[in-house]
Amino acid sequence: MEAQDFLEKIKETFPCPEQDVRAYSPLALAFVGDGVFSLVVRTMIVNAANRANHALHNASVKYVKAENQSKIVDVITPILTQEESDILRRGCNAKPHTTAKNASLKDYHKATGLEALVGYLYLAGRTDRMLELLKIGFDSLT
Repeated sequence: MEAQDFLEKIKETFPCPEQDVRAYSPLALAFVGDGVFSLVVRTMIVNAANRANHALHNASVKYVKAENQSKIVDVITPILTQEESDILRRGCNAKPHTTAKNASLKDYHKATGLEALVGYLYLAGRTDRMLELLKIGFDSLT
């Protein structure tokens, strides 16, 4: 199965009414984006080396902590389209019902914006663009 077909297979297997992804709340987009972001990071780390679970978790922290997600936002913002910038802004301005544990409020909001953007691009079927932006962001962390 091609990666692009994955979303379609999910929709086929678990049918629900078609929705305009632009109408989703930024927190709904961030909810999906958090999972997709995590899946990308976990896939990347496991493909790099088969390690013990603890080592895999430690390697993923570099990418998933709010401080570094905020840095990714800073790097990719200049290359976003207007539509992508709008989604990111909506996500950053959302009022999450949870608080930052080990991050500043600013970093936490920017991380929520990144997750909203990832969720939006995934649900819109634009995984190539999503991965392009994440690659640029991840490369900036090394």
